[in-house]
Amino acid sequence: MKVEIKVPTLGESVSEATISNILKTSGSYVEKDQEVIELETDKVNQVLYAPEKGAITWNVAVNDVVKIGQVIGSVDTEVKGAAPTPPPPPAPVKKQEGRSSRKMTPEFVEELKEKEKPVIAEGTVSRKRMSGLRKVIAQKLVEVKNTTAMLTTFNEIDMSTVMEIRAKEQESFTKKYGVKLGFMSFFMKAAVAALKAYPEINSFIDGDEIVTFNTYDISVAIGTEKGLFVPVIKNCDKLKFGEIEQKIQEYAKKAREGKIAVDDLKGGNFTITNGGTYGSLLSTPIMNPPQSAILGMHAITKRATVVKDQIAIRPIMFVALSYDHRIIDGREAVLFLVHMKQNLEEPARLLLDL
Repeated sequence: MKVEIKVPTLGESVSEATISNILKTSGSYVEKDQEVIELETDKVNQVLYAPEKGAITWNVAVNDVVKIGQVIGSVDTEVKGAAPTPPPPPAPVKKQEGRSSRKMTPEFVEELKEKEKPVIAEGTVSRKRMSGLRKVIAQKLVEVKNTTAMLTTFNEIDMSTVMEIRAKEQESFTKKYGVKLGFMSFFMKAAVAALKAYPEINSFIDGDEIVTFNTYDISVAIGTEKGLFVPVIKNCDKLKFGEIEQKIQEYAKKAREGKIAVDDLKGGNFTITNGGTYGSLLSTPIMNPPQSAILGMHAITKRATVVKDQIAIRPIMFVALSYDHRIIDGREAVLFLVHMKQNLEEPARLLLDL
């Protein structure tokens, strides 16, 4: 019996995908639930699994564009054991084209253009096709630079109290929630409080209107080898610290495994990105459209600072807020960061919803 392999639904707005990688070639023997092919859309990559064990056959090739519901292959369950892999097709013979001894002007110009290109010795570079996800990221970044009035403001945060809380409560927190207490949940809670205080940051431009969200759905930037994913943690104002950390861990795992769904990326009013995990000391993050602001966290370093008129060594993090100056004034952007700074340096304020 032959069991069909179809392109699954990949999200409400996704109607087609590209075959990015065939993991098991036609004729190969596969086990049930074994990874066999990778699909790529402009938002996510998705791996398909063998529906049954048997010999697999494909109707598609790498780079083919396929539709949702299309049959792209099948598994013959009557084949037992490993099936022989067919030999690769012979390389096509390149035809030799005759060339006139007299070159026309357009041809001569094109040849000059070719000579202007850098000469790259064979074996000194490698090439690979740009993924659909990478193309979309590139397109959106250029779009933000060209269509918004992006500006960045900076501040610094003394992380002493947050670090003391983490050290003191880590064991009991991990025991209760099954995940470690990180910095991100503190920043998300502080961001929610600041968004409530300065709703302009929680807004975006739609034509000639300013739309303000009444929810607090925060996107978290997660870097992987395949590219940057920005899943959304919804209703952060209603989640506990442990629930936020659990969501972050869940999304990080899905991103690494290429299992992020389109619905995971939908929405989002505000984004937080943490370049500090890679050692970044300071940066100007680029907004995630159509959002109007993004917060950049950075590495924590010990610095000499003044505390009650005394010089002290404290763990300091620089933070950056990039925002669309068309909708957010400098005053609101600066006060937003100051609000976050106060709540992170005195986390008890978060309990009082200050």
